[in-house]
Amino acid sequence: MPTYNFKKMHPVPGATEFVDIVLMRTQRRTPTVVHPGYKISRIRSFYMRKIKFTQQTISERLGHILTDFPRLNDIHPFYADLCNTLYDRDHYKLALGQINTARSLVDSIARDMIRMVKYGDSLYRCKSLKRAALGRMCTVLKRQKASLAYLEEVRKHMSRLPALDPNTRTLLMCGLPNVGKSSFMNKITRANVDVQPYAFTTKSLFVGHCDYRYLRWQVIDTPGILDHPLEERNTIEMQAITALAHLTCSVLYFVDISEQCGYTIEQQCSLFRSIQPLFANKQLIIVVNKVDQQPWETLETVKKDQVQALADASNCSLMTMSNMSEHGVSEVKATACDKLLATRVDARVSGNKVDSVMNRLQVFYPTPRDSVTREAYIPESVQENAVEQEEEDKGDHKSKRTSNMGYAPTVNDDKDVNMDKPTKKTARELMWENGGPGVWAPDYRKQYDLKDSEWRFDAIPEIIDGKNVADYIDPDIERKLAVLEKEEEQLVAELSAAAMEEEVESDLDSEEEAAVEAIRERKAITRIKSRAENSANKSVLPRTIRNRTRDKHTPGALHASEIKKKMDTYGVDTSKMIERGRSLDRGRKRDRSLSRKAPRSVSPDDAAMDDVSGLSKGAIKKAKKLKVDSKKRESSLARSHSKPREPSQMGLKDEQAVDFASKMDRRGRKQWRGGAGEGDHTKAVHLVKWMNTGKKRNGTHYCR
Repeated sequence: MPTYNFKKMHPVPGATEFVDIVLMRTQRRTPTVVHPGYKISRIRSFYMRKIKFTQQTISERLGHILTDFPRLNDIHPFYADLCNTLYDRDHYKLALGQINTARSLVDSIARDMIRMVKYGDSLYRCKSLKRAALGRMCTVLKRQKASLAYLEEVRKHMSRLPALDPNTRTLLMCGLPNVGKSSFMNKITRANVDVQPYAFTTKSLFVGHCDYRYLRWQVIDTPGILDHPLEERNTIEMQAITALAHLTCSVLYFVDISEQCGYTIEQQCSLFRSIQPLFANKQLIIVVNKVDQQPWETLETVKKDQVQALADASNCSLMTMSNMSEHGVSEVKATACDKLLATRVDARVSGNKVDSVMNRLQVFYPTPRDSVTREAYIPESVQENAVEQEEEDKGDHKSKRTSNMGYAPTVNDDKDVNMDKPTKKTARELMWENGGPGVWAPDYRKQYDLKDSEWRFDAIPEIIDGKNVADYIDPDIERKLAVLEKEEEQLVAELSAAAMEEEVESDLDSEEEAAVEAIRERKAITRIKSRAENSANKSVLPRTIRNRTRDKHTPGALHASEIKKKMDTYGVDTSKMIERGRSLDRGRKRDRSLSRKAPRSVSPDDAAMDDVSGLSKGAIKKAKKLKVDSKKRESSLARSHSKPREPSQMGLKDEQAVDFASKMDRRGRKQWRGGAGEGDHTKAVHLVKWMNTGKKRNGTHYCR
């Protein structure tokens, strides 16, 4: 498994997208409704929650970015130098540092603005402070536009890096471009590296895997390296240099003796000498490739001596190979793996960890106890069986069976069975004789090795807390249990017979029992009606029409006949009550015809108003106005269903009790009713003036 997996890094949003994510999350996850009627402490906590949530969201997102990207000081030196080669170490650290600074700035802004909101004295001031806080945080994020864009490009490139483990068994191929490194990798691994007849087809590191000696090996194909100073090498070449410098591996240096790669053997030898310091403490093999085009034996002596001199000077192996004909491919792979495996074993044995393990191991070497020579002993029965088996094998090459039980029938069953020799039945034969598999099982107690063979079939005692259960069992317990059960059955039978003979005597006579039965029936009927009326499956009637007459068959509880019937049961005279109700009912009726109206009695006040003799014009006009207002007030009072104005009509003692009741009513209605609360999420369409005035151009435009 690779040590580092950069594919799990989360995408880095841009500055504008980052602001949209933060503000949208704040809008969705926090309350959106607040009213000026709230307490100032509630308004402050509302806006403080907005600011705190925005700050936490930004810090969480920026923290994920800082955590996902690796720290160059904490990872393997190979990856640290590779990141320096590909992305520039200084630029990488500067971008992450700016992200960390932005997170600190957002935290300090939120802390300062929350402290100011705590002293806000109105909803407008708290809202202004909230807008200022969110605006400053978004400004800090927008200033990180370049850093966020750079980190997103780095993340994309790092996610495409090969999953390379710097600590596992590795074969690394290097050399000039187009010498056959990628072709060799395609031969020994399951990788599919692009191979083309021009230089620098491979522009980055490629990783493949192969198996050797039941172990997984990692094979790395590097880009070609040109022979020039280190300062002049480009990013593609520096990837190969980084891998050679930091990976503990077996190095295969490829040499194209056919010179079809475009470089002479002398140039290839010069490159080997220039990068030879990178081969220190590594197992090196010089691979002479493309021997199908130019055989090693027919190579010019001068060129052969140059290549051989490299192998002698570096004390490494020299092997020939051809990817086209696959000559020597397996040998090169096996040699490189064996050399690296031996080196890794030696390194572990010579390490400090082996000493701690060897101290816990103790090796014993057997020594002879006397000078007697003891030869191997084979029992005579075994020797006889071996001789008989050899004779049978020489005769018909078939083993004789003593029985066909459990075997499939064949043509030569009679010939295969040897019935002359009496033998012991096997467990297989006994199984088929006693019902087959799943029916019969062998008795393994026959194989018990005990001091006395008669003990093998005895029942195994059950031990609890170190004591035998059988020692505490009464041998007569079954007989005693049967006696107890018989006695219990007899008692139950006697009790049932006595219950049948007894008759339940009641203290009530027949009339009282009939009355009790009638009461029980009425209670049952009342209970059923109550359940039907109180059921939640029917609509609730308004209070104004409850108990009224529904139809002519079911007069309501407020009907005159029903009231008279009910009150008569209590002995109350209802004649005056019913007559007063009828008179009030007649007074409430409004007849449209003026001819049907009963003549209204004139009150003394009205008579005084009609008498206008001796008054001035202003007084007469004022008297007429008072008369009209009095008529309007009387008609309004006759039609209204307003609350009673006298304390006694409201069920209260005096005016003080009325004031106290109204005060308690207002106190109970202090909660917000009928409006939206702070838990209601509303997204109203605000028609802002500056966004909806003036000319609209064609196309789209961005505005926040």
